[in-house]
Amino acid sequence: MLGKVFARFVEKRPISVMVRGTLECVLGADQLDAWFARTAQKQYTRTVLFSTVYDILSQVVFRIKPSIRAAYRDHEDQVGASLISLYNKLNGVETHTSAELVRSSAAVLTPLIEQLDGARAPWLPGYRVKIIDGNCLEASDRRLKALREVQGGALPGKSLVVSEPTYGLVRDVFPCADGHAQERSLLGLVLETVHADDRWIQDRNFCPCAFLCEIDRRGAGFITRQHAGLPFERVNVLRSVGRIDTGRVAEQRVQVRDAQGGVHLFRRIRVQLDQATRDGDRVLSILTNLPLRKASAKRVARLYRQRWTLEMCQP
Repeated sequence: MLGKVFARFVEKRPISVMVRGTLECVLGADQLDAWFARTAQKQYTRTVLFSTVYDILSQVVFRIKPSIRAAYRDHEDQVGASLISLYNKLNGVETHTSAELVRSSAAVLTPLIEQLDGARAPWLPGYRVKIIDGNCLEASDRRLKALREVQGGALPGKSLVVSEPTYGLVRDVFPCADGHAQERSLLGLVLETVHADDRWIQDRNFCPCAFLCEIDRRGAGFITRQHAGLPFERVNVLRSVGRIDTGRVAEQRVQVRDAQGGVHLFRRIRVQLDQATRDGDRVLSILTNLPLRKASAKRVARLYRQRWTLEMCQP
């Protein structure tokens, strides 16, 4: 039905055809427009479809075109409106809409990955490992004349991104239009998504006492690099537990008190690195509430390093 050319692609490049078909199923124009109609809270469709905005923007994101203007010029007939109308539509997309697009696409793709037996070996069997990290759009916005000569221009925005390594997907995102906002200001939204079978792996920006204690209270787990400002009390002294491939590992018990005075017992794992990090650190201190029977100190250190390696590989 689709012709001989398509048949040749199926025969010679089956994986490419499968990927394209999957993306069309999840992110096709009809699906995107129907999803937008159900999800948008304030924005509505007048002339420019959401699927058109998505297609134009994807041309820039994937570096097929250098700018929105260049992508528009190549697809002007398909847009069916002026460049100004396209910009207005793009500028009006709500952060809620962007976040829901990530969540819904991940929800649709997960069963497809499972059906194709494409899930990776779990990092911690029996649990959902989630890696959270901040992502700041570092390019300053220079389109405003008042900012063109200012060295520290306004940042376009930032977000907290949650990936699930078992499926190789970005599971959730928490966008913020204020690029200068602290990551901690978004942690309340993150806590609303924490479930008992989650195991969160995160850097020291996600080490506020209230955040860790609330994760612990909800029955979830975490592995997080200790922030220097976190108050804690030592329960016992550090004891050596051996080596991993990056350095020597030691462990101790500590306790942290929440705002209500409740005591939370955590494990503090110290890794004396053979080589300094890119920031010059030779010692890493890692906190976790995972029980020893589920994850030894060495395993916790390796899991944190896996998060680090994954973060370094992301563009």
